[in-house]
This record gives sequence, C-alpha cells and structure tokens, in this order.
Amino acid sequence: MRNSKPVLGVETSCDETGVALLRWDPDQPGRGLLSHALFSQIALHAEYGGVVPELASRDHVRKLLPLVRETLKAAGMTTADLGGVAYTAGPGLVGALLVGASAARAMAWALGVPAIGVHHMEGHLLAPLLEDDPPEPPFVALLVSGGHSMLVEVKAIGQYRVLGDTLDDAAGEAFDKTAKLMGLPYPGGPALAKLAEQGTPGRFRFSRPMVGRPGLDFSFSGLKTQVLLAWQASDKSEQTRADIARGFEEAIVDTLAIKCRRALDATGAKRLVIAGGVGANKRLREQLAQAGAAGGFRVYFPRLAFCTDNGAMIALAGAIRLASGQHQDETIQVFPRWNLETLPAA
Repeated sequence: MRNSKPVLGVETSCDETGVALLRWDPDQPGRGLLSHALFSQIALHAEYGGVVPELASRDHVRKLLPLVRETLKAAGMTTADLGGVAYTAGPGLVGALLVGASAARAMAWALGVPAIGVHHMEGHLLAPLLEDDPPEPPFVALLVSGGHSMLVEVKAIGQYRVLGDTLDDAAGEAFDKTAKLMGLPYPGGPALAKLAEQGTPGRFRFSRPMVGRPGLDFSFSGLKTQVLLAWQASDKSEQTRADIARGFEEAIVDTLAIKCRRALDATGAKRLVIAGGVGANKRLREQLAQAGAAGGFRVYFPRLAFCTDNGAMIALAGAIRLASGQHQDETIQVFPRWNLETLPAA
C-alpha cells in the first residue's frame, strides 16, 4: 500500500536532530525519499567527552523546527502537503525523545493528520530499504551502534526475533571508550577506526569475546580492559597507539562477523542486513562482503549517511506503518527502553 501524501520523519533520540520527508512507494527506488536534513551535536558535546543529556535536549529544541522548514523547502512543499508525522518514540534519552515526540504530536494535531511513534532500532533495521536494491524479508539484521549490538531475525516487517544482544558494552560504546582511554578526541569511534588504518596487522591480538561458547550474545567490556592493560604497558608511541587500535578493531570486526555467520546458519537465511553507526566501519563492510561472497549469502548496507541516526529511516518506518493503517492517539508517550519484539506486524 502507498501513501498518497508524504510523511514527515523526526529523529531526536540522542545527539543528532534528523528530519526527512518521504512518500512511501514500495516499488520505487529509494522508497520515495523526497528530502532530508541532519544536524549533529558533536561540537556541543566534545568539550565534555560524551553526550550530556540536558544539553542534547535543549539543542533539539533549538534545531528541530528550522530543520523541518528546511526539509519542506527542499522538497518544494509546505505543512499542508503532509499526510502524516512519524517520530522516534524510543529507545533513547528520555528528554531528547520528548522534544521530538512533543513537536511531532503538535504538528500532527494542528494539521489533522495521523502520527505514529517509531522504534529507533526498527528505523535502523529498515534503513537499507532506502537503497535502490533493497533486501526482502526474511533476513538477519546486525544492528550495531553506540548503544546496541543486536542480531535480529526478520521474518517480515514488524515480525522480529532477537537472536543475540549485548550483555554490557555495545560495539560502538566499546569503540568510544577505548578511544578515550588512549587519548583520542571525541567522538572516539571514528577516530580510532581511522587510526587503525595505520596500524601493523598482528602486532597486538586481543580475544574475540564469547565466540567460544554457544549463543549469539555479545560482550565487549573485557576487550576494552585488555586494550587498557596493553596501552598502559606499552611505550605509548604513536605507532603503538595505531597498532593497538588495529588489533582492537580486528577483534571487534571478527567477533561480529563470526556471530553473523552463526545467525545465518541458525536461521537458514541468505540475506544479511548491517545497520547502525558501526555499520559505517570500513573494515566491517569489507570483511562481511568477502564472507558473503565466499559463504553464499548477500550483505546489504545502508549508505553511510543513513548508518548514523537520521530522519529518513524514521520517516520510512513510520510511513510503512501508517500505510498499513496503524497510528496512535494524541498521547505524548516515549519509551527510553523498548523491546523490539513487542512491535506489531506491519
């Protein structure tokens, strides 16, 4: 089913304000994305070495409506052209979520159009559907970001089974914390990955956490400790820093790749979706693409701009659900924690 009018998507779950305009068309490449805009708060939080929730919320207040106007203008439309509003209802920082939910609900009420709260991780999971050659369910999705490391079996849109989850630090969180303890600038994950490109392969080899035991859960806190001990015992030269970064990145990527192959074997799926901020990691993309070519499965990635938090993935997930007749009442409600498996089928 198609939306005759475009849906506005609003993302404010953490430290990026994203807005997009999308007219859902399952037969159209790009799924009908009309325009999108994003504002990152990296500069705001860099002084503190991490996201400050109160500052994040205040900046969403400042940036959200100007981004809405910018997105509408880029598409040559006004609010009168909207057929619905979708927003991130969780999981995320409660204050940041409330900014987006309040603004989206107010717009929907004023315009007399339906609104729907979207699960942030469903947005990431569906982001590859914005590409010209999207995956069709069933498939396995690896969702890797600063807050999540999760393997999900996707039987259909809205029919999800979590195969494995993080027990402590998520992959992106481990990247950021490891970078910080080695003195790299915020945000640490991308800085560490860039440094790893200059590292010597094999000089430092760290464990691949939990690959020697059954199950598909993840745990990266112990790996972070290994890196800390190696760094403290080293000469702390720039080359050593790069070599440790290389060893750490290889351990993370190997672990994720091993678990992905196991999830595909367990489900019998032949398609693998990689989404979330860590999905932009160059080594992860290369290794999984090679594994897919050798193992007879296909790997799908969203474009780099849609790996991190963005409004387009929220507009897409919301448009699909609105097109299937789902929407919610005027209650402003957010879910800082939200089980993906509780979502209804679309």
